[in-house]
Amino acid sequence: SACLLLLLQLAGASHVVYNYKDLEAEAAAATDQVPPSIVNPLLRTGYHFQPPKNWINDPNAPMYYKGWYHFFYQYNPKAAVWGNIAWAHSVSRDLINWVALEPALRPSIPGDRYGCWSGSATVLPDGGGPVIMNTGVDHPDINYQVRNVAYPKNVSDPLLREWVKPSHNPVIVPEGGINVTQFRDPTTAWRGPGPEQWRLLVGSAAGSSPPRGVAYVYRSRDFRRWRRVRRPLHSAPTGMWECPDFYPVSKGGAPRAGLETSVPPGPRVKHVLKNSLDLRRYDYYTVGTYHPRAERYVPDDPAGDEHRLRYDYGNFYASKTFYDPAKRRRILWGWANESDTAADDVAKGWAGIQAIPRTVWLDPSGKQLLQWPIEEVEALRAKSVTLRNRVIKAGHHVEVTGIQTAQADVEVSFEVSPAALAGAETLDPALAYDAERLCGVKRADVRGGVGPFGLWVLASANRKERTAVFFRVFKPAAGDKPVVLMCTDPTKSSLNPNLYRPTFAGFVDTDISNGKISLRSLIDRSVVESFGAGGKTCILSRVYPSLAIGKDARLYVFNNGRAHVKVSRLTAWEMKKPVMNGA
Repeated sequence: SACLLLLLQLAGASHVVYNYKDLEAEAAAATDQVPPSIVNPLLRTGYHFQPPKNWINDPNAPMYYKGWYHFFYQYNPKAAVWGNIAWAHSVSRDLINWVALEPALRPSIPGDRYGCWSGSATVLPDGGGPVIMNTGVDHPDINYQVRNVAYPKNVSDPLLREWVKPSHNPVIVPEGGINVTQFRDPTTAWRGPGPEQWRLLVGSAAGSSPPRGVAYVYRSRDFRRWRRVRRPLHSAPTGMWECPDFYPVSKGGAPRAGLETSVPPGPRVKHVLKNSLDLRRYDYYTVGTYHPRAERYVPDDPAGDEHRLRYDYGNFYASKTFYDPAKRRRILWGWANESDTAADDVAKGWAGIQAIPRTVWLDPSGKQLLQWPIEEVEALRAKSVTLRNRVIKAGHHVEVTGIQTAQADVEVSFEVSPAALAGAETLDPALAYDAERLCGVKRADVRGGVGPFGLWVLASANRKERTAVFFRVFKPAAGDKPVVLMCTDPTKSSLNPNLYRPTFAGFVDTDISNGKISLRSLIDRSVVESFGAGGKTCILSRVYPSLAIGKDARLYVFNNGRAHVKVSRLTAWEMKKPVMNGA
């Protein structure tokens, strides 16, 4: 489902029931224009999840079952373009090393004959095993979307290798004036009060100019017969909501602790409502209060729907969380599409990756979520190098040597003297709510007061190619708290033409009055995932160097501000390649 708008843009189709072979043929006709470096196998990620070939998109139904992590995802087994979608299935003991199994679901019944799209899994209590509910398309000429369910053939099989679709599908159809072409992506179900104990959400749109994003609530006693609640759980004038997610988070609990999806509201429990905004292709969320008897959700911030928070301020979409009972945490998966052309993807033979799974929990302030790469990724760390107490003078940079950095994990702590903060630029009030536009104006090569300072990653020896991940500090137009901007600037990331290279940015809600701030970047050949201030702001960017590939990739710390910056500590690790056995 996450590719519906993309498909329309690329294919010019009047509806999304589309023959992928036409798109593949069109892209293949342009492969003679693909630069040689684009097809270099060293641009395939080393430790991010991706299958050996072909197209992937939305993460579906991640879960933990009988000692195994299961990951389902949208996959075209025949080409590196969207279409012919199946539910691929891989399993892991640690969320890092993966083994691919046969696809769990393919179009095979009337309810999904023309599309077998995104959905979720719910593990039933008392040994009932898991149930998948997903979006099906059952009409060849219109994108008519319904809900289908599937059950394991053998709930005793920890690998869940075979799935069965019962004859009573579809179990939910669009009724009561719902837009049949914008009705998709059921969430993981949760239990609530009353005889119809099971609830789930379906994303949709209602009205026009602009359409309101809507999360409809459905209830059921038995996962077979579902009834829509009259009023939506929540809605906002943002355009279509797809890939919704709804889950509880602990307020003031143990650090990084997660809650099972059916934990009821209470004084120490908040809820998160996340939606993938079809209009803008980003994942937004709010934190608020769930009222189960009224089936209503109220964001804590009244302006939250207008200035909504994002999981990630970069290339990150159609995300899905699940509760991990083995480690009592909530884990977030997200899809990162390519930023090259369809012709490039056909020439490469692959398209799309999954972000490193992240642990997600509520910030102590209660205002936002924090995210951090799962601890298991640290098992891939190998040879390391450390810098301590290194001052980066104004306009200078320092190379980090001693390891290969095309596939690396970097953690760095910066310090700026509190006195130097007085020299920060004044924030333009017109840009005070638009971090992305601010970063586009104040890019990495634009000299500032305090910053830009940060990392040049995947840089060439002559630095003609480099991707900048940095902070910039501003004096607020109103108030006395400095404003911190975090930005990824890939405009100089490659000499190759025809690449989508936007700047990505988000404000960091942190108090930098003591001059301290941290950054972590996961660098993996053609992707850079960065986490600012302990996971308050996250940015993923796709880049395709033509020079800074493999052993020719360099890493630098830079400071393009007028104030000196100290690197109190930087540690960079080479990252090993995990097992991806057909994943």
